[in-house]
Amino acid sequence: MLQDDKTIVIVGAGQAGGTAAATLRQYGFKGKVVLIGDEPLLPYQRPPLSKTYLKTDLSPDALKLRAQSFYDEAGIELRLGRSVTAIDAKARTVALADGETLAYDILILATGSLVRKLDVPGAGLAGLFELRSQADADRLKPAVRSAKRIAIVGAGYVGLEVAASARALGAEVVVVERESRVLARVASAALSGFVDAYHRGRGVEILTGASVAAFLGDGQGQGEGKEEGKVRALQLADGRIVACDAVVVGVGALPCDALARSAGLVCDDGVRVDEQARTSDPAIYAIGDMTSRPLALYDGRRVRLESVPNALEQAKQAAASITGAAAPPPEIPWFWSDQYDLKLQMAGLGVGIDRTITRGSPETGKFALYHMSGDRVAVVESVNLPIEFITAKTLLTTKRRIDTDALADIAVPIKSDRIFVADAPVV
Repeated sequence: MLQDDKTIVIVGAGQAGGTAAATLRQYGFKGKVVLIGDEPLLPYQRPPLSKTYLKTDLSPDALKLRAQSFYDEAGIELRLGRSVTAIDAKARTVALADGETLAYDILILATGSLVRKLDVPGAGLAGLFELRSQADADRLKPAVRSAKRIAIVGAGYVGLEVAASARALGAEVVVVERESRVLARVASAALSGFVDAYHRGRGVEILTGASVAAFLGDGQGQGEGKEEGKVRALQLADGRIVACDAVVVGVGALPCDALARSAGLVCDDGVRVDEQARTSDPAIYAIGDMTSRPLALYDGRRVRLESVPNALEQAKQAAASITGAAAPPPEIPWFWSDQYDLKLQMAGLGVGIDRTITRGSPETGKFALYHMSGDRVAVVESVNLPIEFITAKTLLTTKRRIDTDALADIAVPIKSDRIFVADAPVV
């Protein structure tokens, strides 16, 4: 347990870092807490950036996790709009770009992830956007509202959320995906097929198995007399030209672990941490998108998760370890995405799946896919069943055997004992 005369420095003022600071106070730590963030903004929510914030006039204040008054009252020192350039693990100090040096007893790294760049000719043209921060969203907003045709490179959740927002604003949208289907890395073939059809039904053009070879600007195969330096098309690897007024690139993210590496921390697809978010240095913790972490409910299987639930869970793990509070119970990984009027919710990791049970009907737009491993639920993917999803998540950790016939019957309440095999022994 860290004594109350000690100092905790948190590098990264996103959802993970902001939550860690608040949770330390909640768990009773009375020492000094310093929260450092690159952006000149209070910690805020990122999920709305590709959805509500992009397509409406939602105030930036609505994104804030907490008001300034919370940090003032909690005695959390903020260093916003400040960058950490180095960590001296031996001296236990961090150096800021403006020359300030801060000493720490415990350091929490919460630097998140970086947008993966698409390194092709024309990548420096105007009219190309990424979406990771509020500033990115503020730059993208006017482009989405003014563009007639937007190209989105990458059919992951963020790319498809932007596609849905752009269609809501009246823009034509074409999505270019390198893999053979949308959501190829994060969803089952059945769910991605449903989402693909849903977007196409709302006028989105989707090109799968297509790679971008170059971005073309004015005067490059698109006619003369247009503003120089502005993107006007994509050139695909097969030679096709896709005309557009703006491009959003969303081809994945990389862990922001350069500081950790320079400090000598062990890294492997992110900073390696244990079940308490501790790194290879006993004085340094790491949380959120930047970490490679073991999952207790999956026999310690190591993964890097990019999600709000993961950030919140690891913030609690670190705060509990530092303060001596009870460790939070391990959680099943879960994610969500809002597109049009669809609420997609997914839980679990696809390990040992041998069959899939469909509950409800895709034709109604309300259904769930239960991916089974033997007589246990390994993964659930839910569409527009948010109340049921809460219970569905618990099925992933139950020791009782599932009655798949009852599970497939939407008339059987998900909370009913009929979901389980009667008189089956508890494992």
